[in-house]
Amino acid sequence: MADTEESSGGPLRVALLSYRSKPHCGGQGVYLRHLSRELADLGHTVEVLSGQPYPELDRDEITLTKIPSLDLYRDEDPFRTPALREFRDWIDVLEFAHMKTGGFPEPLTFSLRVVRELRRRRRDFDVAHDNQVLGLGNLGIGRLDLPLVTSIHHPISVDRRIELEAARGIRQNLGKRRWYGFVAMQSQVARRIGPVLTVSESSKVDIVKDFRVDPRDIEILPLGVDTRIFHPRGERVPGRIVAMASADAPIKGVDVLLRAVAKVATERDVHVIVVSRPQKDGPTAKLVRELALGERVRFVSGISDEELGELLASAETAVVPSRYEGFSLPAVEHMASGTPLVASRAGALPEVVGDAGILVKPGDVEELAATLRRLHDSPSERARAGEAGLARVQRRFAWPAVARATVEHYRAAIDQQRYRRMAAGGA
Repeated sequence: MADTEESSGGPLRVALLSYRSKPHCGGQGVYLRHLSRELADLGHTVEVLSGQPYPELDRDEITLTKIPSLDLYRDEDPFRTPALREFRDWIDVLEFAHMKTGGFPEPLTFSLRVVRELRRRRRDFDVAHDNQVLGLGNLGIGRLDLPLVTSIHHPISVDRRIELEAARGIRQNLGKRRWYGFVAMQSQVARRIGPVLTVSESSKVDIVKDFRVDPRDIEILPLGVDTRIFHPRGERVPGRIVAMASADAPIKGVDVLLRAVAKVATERDVHVIVVSRPQKDGPTAKLVRELALGERVRFVSGISDEELGELLASAETAVVPSRYEGFSLPAVEHMASGTPLVASRAGALPEVVGDAGILVKPGDVEELAATLRRLHDSPSERARAGEAGLARVQRRFAWPAVARATVEHYRAAIDQQRYRRMAAGGA
């Protein structure tokens, strides 16, 4: 265990709020898991309030309070119709109706459920930390006299913009606009919610631009990497390229990677493993068939941390081909594994990777293919890039430091709440 909290303020009782917390892919679930562990190791009392999918937590002393939704988007049965007995209250009805009209209700309905829970248990916590929920219910947390800190990893308006650019035809365009309707709510809430933490200068710029949040309310706090899991492990598999994609969506650039690998594979013995679960008969699955990649590509999901660490360390080359990233934990995890990294010159990736990786134009299949060929043919360049990435991680990205800095933001929010109470004539 790490050293306990040394600040004179003493240990805090922290409520971490997350509407979905997928444990092994997707930045929100990974962030929640590591931050909760490090806060507990500092001596704070941590309770995670989460909707489905629920997180995996690393300490027995961390409490998981389940805030169940109707779980309408479960992997094995997406957009399902619940049985009548599953409906518990008006929020469930709202959630189902919203889904049936093409929207994504989870941020809104989770926020309504969690503010109800916090209202009942206000005296159990010193501070609440919202993990990018930004639902209207969050505005009610302030009325509970409970200090609130909000993390915005990046504004989902960016995902919306990229999805709309990729949409084909009026029907698909309208469907995407309806699905991303919750972004307007998140923008409204972000402007009214108080202190915001984000992970990069790039994300801060996008939050100010798209959500119109006052830049004075935003603090930059980069994320960390768990080097117990992600570290070099010896021999690498010849020709192996590895990438991670939390969603089967244009923003992650898997299509660009597959097209580039298809070009390289005509001249080199390479294969790619993508840590992702593509939609059945979705665009990625169709592209794999179109490119006739066959055994040159494999998708894996649901693997353990140890298996993921071994996979990343087995690659000769890692790729983050995204069209946008607000931070990119996968980029840091690849570098921590000592794997030479090729990443898009997009969003926060240049900021995160620095000069420790090779940056290419987002969406440029030819440039990515040429870079993969060059790295495949040059063990010395791969070695230099891998060493540079590992050194950068060791200098800049550590979860204990992230947790300590986060606690300072908690204390600042608590102090601000206390001053507001005093100014209003409270006790």
